Amino acid sequence: MTQTDNNPFDLDAVQAYGAWRERKLANYPVSLDELVVPVENPRALTDVERAAILQACGRANMAVYTLAHSGEAMDKTLLAGLGAQFGLRDLDCHLYTDDDGISALQVSAQRRQYEYIPYSNHAISWHTDGYYNPPQHRVLGMVLHCVRPAAQGGENRLLDHEIAYIRLRDENPRHIAALMQADVMTIPANVEEGIEIRPLQSGPVFSVDAQSGKLHMRYTARTRSIDWKQDADTQAAVRALEAVLAEDLPQSFRHRLAAGQGVICNNVLHTRSAFEDDAPAGQGRLMYRARFYQRVGPLRPGKSIIERNNK
Repeated sequence: MTQTDNNPFDLDAVQAYGAWRERKLANYPVSLDELVVPVENPRALTDVERAAILQACGRANMAVYTLAHSGEAMDKTLLAGLGAQFGLRDLDCHLYTDDDGISALQVSAQRRQYEYIPYSNHAISWHTDGYYNPPQHRVLGMVLHCVRPAAQGGENRLLDHEIAYIRLRDENPRHIAALMQADVMTIPANVEEGIEIRPLQSGPVFSVDAQSGKLHMRYTARTRSIDWKQDADTQAAVRALEAVLAEDLPQSFRHRLAAGQGVICNNVLHTRSAFEDDAPAGQGRLMYRARFYQRVGPLRPGKSIIERNNK
């Protein structure tokens, strides 16, 4: 049996896909409550806490942690320290990350930041993070931590991208073939005042991570500054994906993060509803976000958390 025969994401490996699909759906949580993990000290997880987060990510590619002491939420180093315990070590530093590589998501009065929806109070449609990144800098893992929730709104919807894959492949495998094309979705270059800040970036929607053999998704539902391949199969696949995301799927979870709560995930599909704040400027909704080039996983044997983080 060749390696491709065991790859459930190979469209020719029908039996492997069927077995993987059956396991995935049989183990999928009925509600988000099954993915919530109480955490006493996020910088030094107990074996039980770490195992619970890994199990949740194994089932749905995500876990929601709840800190026993919400005051921890004020310290940004929490995210890197938590991620390091799951092999998340290489931060994706982009235009608006701070020097530590972690973004503070809050309403910004700065013109350029406010033009990016995460720094406004507007709703954000379905997407995965870093969809404009080049292949060598794919965002595979992410931690989103709530410091202060909004007075109203700011709810997230979360959907494991593997569920979207299953829905599309079951409907028509040609949808998957189209969305795996290397040039299916193009993000035009980001140019401001004649200066190219980020180059044009083409890539697939679905791909397989060579290191882990796991499925990765690169997607945004936005309609501006997105160029889809114009062949008939791609257009049909995009419409089918939009239809799946428009459904109120039982596997799609809604949650409004409270102070001291966070999501650690393998860059699952997510949204954010619009929100309102009644606090003074700089004291409203605040989220910390860290993006990583690794997936959530156990540390390699023989490597301590500190060794892995400092590598």
